Amino acid sequence: MEDAARLLQLVINGAAGGCIYGVIALGFVLIYKASEMINFAQGDLMMLGGFVAFSLIAGMGLNYWVGAALAIAIMAVFGFLLDSVVLRRVIGQPQFAVIMLTLGLGFIFRAAAGISFGYGSVTFVTPFTNKVENFGDIAIGQDSLSIVFGTVVLCAVLYAFFSKTRIGIAMQAASQNQLAAYCMGIPVRTIFSLIWGISAAASAVAGILLAPSTVLDVNMGFLGFKAFAAAVLGGFGSIPGALVGGVVIGIVEQLAGYYLPAGFQDVTWNSMLLLVLIVRPQGLFAETQRKKV
Repeated sequence: MEDAARLLQLVINGAAGGCIYGVIALGFVLIYKASEMINFAQGDLMMLGGFVAFSLIAGMGLNYWVGAALAIAIMAVFGFLLDSVVLRRVIGQPQFAVIMLTLGLGFIFRAAAGISFGYGSVTFVTPFTNKVENFGDIAIGQDSLSIVFGTVVLCAVLYAFFSKTRIGIAMQAASQNQLAAYCMGIPVRTIFSLIWGISAAASAVAGILLAPSTVLDVNMGFLGFKAFAAAVLGGFGSIPGALVGGVVIGIVEQLAGYYLPAGFQDVTWNSMLLLVLIVRPQGLFAETQRKKV
């Protein structure tokens, strides 16, 4: 019974961590579906979102919910401007140029955060910090519950936005066929910038949800590479796949850390990425991709 409770505890903790990977992976997928670009600075956008929330909540003393909402809005505007000012210049260039540009942006973001906030670790108090809910033999931190709940809410909001609003439907049309969308009067370039804004906002949500369970530092953006593995595992281009891939990696990571010798947990995501590329390179929930014209 004790072993079963411990296993369930590990699965829940892993699922919570995996939700963070999944939310960041959502950003990868949204941008790729729209423009076939891969943003390797996605994890660093999460880091920036966490630091913006820190400056508003801990620095300026704003209420947690107000500061979090404002940080998400700021990152959404930042993502919109990032595409319209910088990324749009490389549309049509080889994918290698996009990869190098986004990797370079990641270095710039980390340097900017280090200059602005320092290279040490910081944190801020949230309504979920150091609080635990007991369910029989299982103790679950409210920070883990907040991550799972926040991920579910984010997915519901995105689903409603993409399926029920005119802008969301226009985004789907532009991602499926850019030329046809343009001919129908949809401002494709503005739509793409909006998608970058939504992607940056989702990453900010991940950074804010992560804050109660860890500390913020300029290198936390490297979680984006685990999120990239989650997107590949789920099937690059599949929004549900990104979330499932993140949860799977998070759970396997927790189980490996407990049951396997020290050091295996750190290479779990690499191993799973290599395995899926060998066995099923299209991912678990592959979607048929057609060349956009």
